[in-house]
Amino acid sequence: MAISVAYLMNIFIPKSGEVSRAIILDKYEKVPFQKGFGTIISERVVDLIFLLLFTAIALIIEFDALYGYITESIPTSILYVFGIAAVLIAISIPVYIKFSKSNVNRKIKSFVVGLKEGVFSILKMNKKGAFLLHSILIWALYILSFYAALHALPETANIPIGTVIITFVVGSFTIAFTNSGFGTYPAALAGILSIFGIAATAGVALGWIIWISNITYIVIIGVFSLILLPMLNAKR
Repeated sequence: MAISVAYLMNIFIPKSGEVSRAIILDKYEKVPFQKGFGTIISERVVDLIFLLLFTAIALIIEFDALYGYITESIPTSILYVFGIAAVLIAISIPVYIKFSKSNVNRKIKSFVVGLKEGVFSILKMNKKGAFLLHSILIWALYILSFYAALHALPETANIPIGTVIITFVVGSFTIAFTNSGFGTYPAALAGILSIFGIAATAGVALGWIIWISNITYIVIIGVFSLILLPMLNAKR
């Protein structure tokens, strides 16, 4: 129920779900907020690793199609400019982090240290094997649920596995970096699917089907959890 409330909160206030989840565990299960929030950070580190892994797999599988689309859509001179800019950014960021004393750099270092502590906490935790196994299972179910949703439309029912993975990745990034993907999720799915020959109307329709079904579930379960939590813990 704490997780359900966390998902519900994220719809209205981005990234507030992690805090609310730790607060609920503190209130009802007496798990100190700092420790509860620390375990959530560890989970987010694992989520980030899995998302980057799927991104790499998608780029490898669909490299030819993506490369062909980029070279056809963007002039070579602009690609060279982007390449040089990427190299300069890759060089300047470590230099900035190492030598800058600004408040922004302090926040970046704090974020990096938090990621590092999250990774090492996974290595030191009890039952780390079970934690990693469940993480793998959860992400496998994410992919399978997305694959099942593709069968809602005949245009997307038989797309290749590489296209499935890259579409899933694009959708995941959209949800992670926007307000639960509101309005942007269908557009993102339509955009990536159009590269692989799927009509924009089908891509938008699929995006709305997946997004609405997920949000509806989150709202229903989240509201029930908010109501039931104090009732079930009344005797405490």
